[in-house]
Amino acid sequence: MTTSTSTPPTPSLTSTPSASTRRISPRAGRFVHAVVVYGLLLVLTGFILLPIGWMITAALKPDTAIIFTFPPEFFPTTSFHWQTFVDTLLDEDEPYLRYVANTTFLVVVNMAFAVIANSLIAYAFARLRFRWRDRLFGIVIATMLLPAPILLIPQFLLFFQIGWYNTYLPLTIPTLAGNAFFIFLLRQYMRTIPIELDEAARIDGASHWTIYRRIILPLSAPALTVVAVFTFLGVWNDFFGPLLYLADGDLYTVPVALATQVSRVGTEWNKVMAANLIAIIPPLVIYFVAQKQLIGGIASVGLKG
Repeated sequence: MTTSTSTPPTPSLTSTPSASTRRISPRAGRFVHAVVVYGLLLVLTGFILLPIGWMITAALKPDTAIIFTFPPEFFPTTSFHWQTFVDTLLDEDEPYLRYVANTTFLVVVNMAFAVIANSLIAYAFARLRFRWRDRLFGIVIATMLLPAPILLIPQFLLFFQIGWYNTYLPLTIPTLAGNAFFIFLLRQYMRTIPIELDEAARIDGASHWTIYRRIILPLSAPALTVVAVFTFLGVWNDFFGPLLYLADGDLYTVPVALATQVSRVGTEWNKVMAANLIAIIPPLVIYFVAQKQLIGGIASVGLKG
């Protein structure tokens, strides 16, 4: 009689997954993806905000020589010189408040002209029926293809011959002619408003002016906000227009005044940086105040034919 000895079973190498082949859970994968994405966004944000941070530190340094020390000092070693902002605003040689007032005047006038003129033209293309309406609208859109330098010399000669040079007229009156992009934007938005509102108003005896003022304008507020904000940014940051048409220093706007300060010998860079920081405050305020209306107005513009 023979006895057999049984050997214990050997563990299988493929019965349990190893650590190297173990898959990451979906939740952990999403977490890693979010960390990578937000990390890259923070790095890019730092690169974008680095010039603004340097402007702040340069404005807070009391002397121009300290700004250009090597190795560079990102923070003042002694103290923050807040008096630079006050000196910039109250400087008698460079009346910065006057430049801000000049720019504000141009901004307000152009915003009013842009909203009124473009909305009237867009109303005609969107709500009225007349001969060659679509062809005229196509011609208006085609003007967007014209490069601005082509019209530069003829416009300057025209305004110079009629006596508008060294005045604000060349920087304001042309806005009443309308802007092709704004006309397209408002026209497309107005076409999304139900036409039944116009018909009901006409039954009650309303004229086109009443329909435009009492119905179309209030309902087009998001698109009009887009026009106003874009006009504000364009006029506030416009450098070439005032440089071309204004010769009197008392009429200068903020961008031209800043450029003239830099071109001089012995530039006070701390005051220039302080003036630049003051100049970027109004666009930031306008953007944060009208952010919802701006994004909603752009997103709600339809492409109705």
